[in-house]
Amino acid sequence: MRTKFEEQLTQLHDKIMEMGAAVENAIADANNALMGQDVALAQRIIDSDDQIDIMEKEIESLCLKLILQQQPVAGDLRLVSAILKMTTDMERIGDHASDISEITIMLAGKPFIKKLEHIPQMAEETMKMVKKSIDAFVRSDIKTADEVIASDDIVDDLFETVKRDLIALIKENADNGDQAIDLIMIAKYFERIGDHATNLAEWVVFSLTGKHKKIKIM
Repeated sequence: MRTKFEEQLTQLHDKIMEMGAAVENAIADANNALMGQDVALAQRIIDSDDQIDIMEKEIESLCLKLILQQQPVAGDLRLVSAILKMTTDMERIGDHASDISEITIMLAGKPFIKKLEHIPQMAEETMKMVKKSIDAFVRSDIKTADEVIASDDIVDDLFETVKRDLIALIKENADNGDQAIDLIMIAKYFERIGDHATNLAEWVVFSLTGKHKKIKIM
């Protein structure tokens, strides 16, 4: 029975890594589509979101089968529960990459009202956070998970900078308003991606300690 359980866990680890890579690529592509005003790439991101949704359902199915067939307890149950939560956050990251791409399509063909500097930095930071969260999960590495949680402040600070700069442009010229609001929404989606990446790291900590946000659950 234990051998079968280990095999199923290995399969889950592989699926989590695959989904993590998919959402990391979605973030990178969303940023590239925005910066290059690439409508075709933006549309591919939107279309590929269905595949991320399918990955979520496949992992959920594997987790539920494992729970029903193996009836895990203690640390094993925490691990499976954490995986279920992580897939939900990764699915939401995919959604936000798609949301960013939809706005990118609306902005296509129009010059940006300012050079985009901090939004690409947000994308870069969130990609690192997702990658490090998945690495922390695979290696059972609390230290790396804690680093991800701490780095969310970087993304939050970048968002505040973007918002402040764009609001200033609106005050200077009301004609900047529509695009500025769209760019603030894009930055907000990247900020939310950072939140979900933080959630991933927090579920890694939970899988290892039974504590979620310092509260003992299991």
